[in-house]
Amino acid sequence: MAYRAAQELRDGDVVFVGIGLPNLACNLARETHAPGLFMIYESGAVGAMPERLPVSIGDPSLVTNSLSVVGQADIFQCLLQRGLIEVGFLGGAQVDRWGNINTTVIGDYANPKVRLPGSGGACEIAVHARRLLIVMRMSRRTFVESCDFITSPGHRVNGKRREELGMPGGGPTRIITDLGVLDFDATGEAVLAEVYPGVTPEQVKQACGWPLRVAETVRKAEEPDASVLCLLREKLDPKRLYL
Repeated sequence: MAYRAAQELRDGDVVFVGIGLPNLACNLARETHAPGLFMIYESGAVGAMPERLPVSIGDPSLVTNSLSVVGQADIFQCLLQRGLIEVGFLGGAQVDRWGNINTTVIGDYANPKVRLPGSGGACEIAVHARRLLIVMRMSRRTFVESCDFITSPGHRVNGKRREELGMPGGGPTRIITDLGVLDFDATGEAVLAEVYPGVTPEQVKQACGWPLRVAETVRKAEEPDASVLCLLREKLDPKRLYL
């Protein structure tokens, strides 16, 4: 998943980096094909170049060698809301066919089964980023027909397209899972477009909580070679923080 997410990043992209696998993916891309990747963290590090994999958005390694460190108001108002963030990364507890994400509650909002961390900056990233990559492990519990709560909007919210709601960003472009990759068609619905080696489209459909549509031609994902695996396991994440 980290390798496949890294492939979505281009040299020179301005990326709002999330913690977890997106963090690993961004640092992998910078070490390989995108040395000019411009990384911004929610905590205020702009142009971060961490010498080791950050444990969280508050990790001191983000400050060292960064271009600048600013307040969160500057991150959101001067960069994200001005449309300067090209790529955003998100994950969550639930995602639906339109790319809506739930990180707030499981169950009824007033009396939930589980109360989750909430939005943080996720809603703003979903609204304003020019491209949004969703990275989540796939199961019927996480890929659901309808999110219990919409924390971060996708392409359709309660039947309305994001353009009707005045959202300036491009919305989700891909969902990268542990089985394959879902693209979004012209209607904004997620469609299976790519499977990993050894995985069949039927396996992916069985792991999805809605009747997943499959593209006419399903791509086969490229496997990471030994040099990439060595970079991930021995240099970027030797303590297995994310792997």
